[in-house]
Amino acid sequence: MAEHSERRRHRVNSALTRARIVTAVAATLRWTGTIIAVVLVAHVVLTVGGANPANAITRFVASWADPLALGFRDLFMPEDPKARILVNYGLAALFWLIVTSLVVKIIRRLG
Repeated sequence: MAEHSERRRHRVNSALTRARIVTAVAATLRWTGTIIAVVLVAHVVLTVGGANPANAITRFVASWADPLALGFRDLFMPEDPKARILVNYGLAALFWLIVTSLVVKIIRRLG
């Protein structure tokens, strides 16, 4: 009887540990996707708002936003450079939010 109780307690502890790990991984991924989207949106706001492109903050945000935009950087090529940033980097931000949301749902279901 004690052995049965011990096995049950071990299964419960294993399930709790697994649930905690899945929750931590899902939260980390969600935050990562959100932070990436915030960087991309910040780049859009700074560009469309007319921020000084030589400013250190503007350069810093752009240096992070460019690689995070993936293949969206030059997806659409409107004449207006501000419109180009708005559309392409805005789409990249939406992409990151949608993809991370889907990945988090999959992880939670599998976990």
